[in-house]
Amino acid sequence: MFDWITGFVERSGYFGIALLMFLENVFPPIPSELIMPLAGFTAARGDLSLVGVILAGSVGSLAGALLWYGIGRWLGLERLKRFAARHGRWLTLSPGDIDKAQGFFQRHGGKAVLLGRLVPGVRTLISVPAGIVAMPLPAFLLWTGIGTVAWTALLAGAGYLLESQYARVEGWVSPVSNVIMGAIVLFYLYRVVTFRADAKPASGSSS
Repeated sequence: MFDWITGFVERSGYFGIALLMFLENVFPPIPSELIMPLAGFTAARGDLSLVGVILAGSVGSLAGALLWYGIGRWLGLERLKRFAARHGRWLTLSPGDIDKAQGFFQRHGGKAVLLGRLVPGVRTLISVPAGIVAMPLPAFLLWTGIGTVAWTALLAGAGYLLESQYARVEGWVSPVSNVIMGAIVLFYLYRVVTFRADAKPASGSSS
């Protein structure tokens, strides 16, 4: 996998980095914890510039985040509430829970998006609620952009500094990502098992 990514980046340059990071956000076949350190390693060898690598990775990642944001905007609150009223157990949300989440996101949306972009496993998902509650696009781009650039710069910079020892970055970050993803799955299963629907429809939902 290392050789394939390195070869792909060498052949396609900045466009290849952006494409891989876009795909990682849409459907993560290869984690960013592997892509960006390898891209940074390629920059350390002089084939690419570190700044260019960070910008390319950020652009690709931001494009993926915008896609999920658009899906959230299309879904919308009312459609999500209707879905939750019918299939709340599998969504692990009732219409009332959605109202509460909406209030929280409207108060802390910027911080939630910024911090979410720095957490493996949450980086992509955080774009969906931002779209659902119709967070203004300029604000979403601002907070997502800051978090995205910070994340890609951290990984690419580590790969650049470690050079041939770049595998240590993936070797450390990947297990942490796996633990976070495992915790998310376990929490989801817990929510499914313990889910309780609203006793009455949430106020403000469409009749």
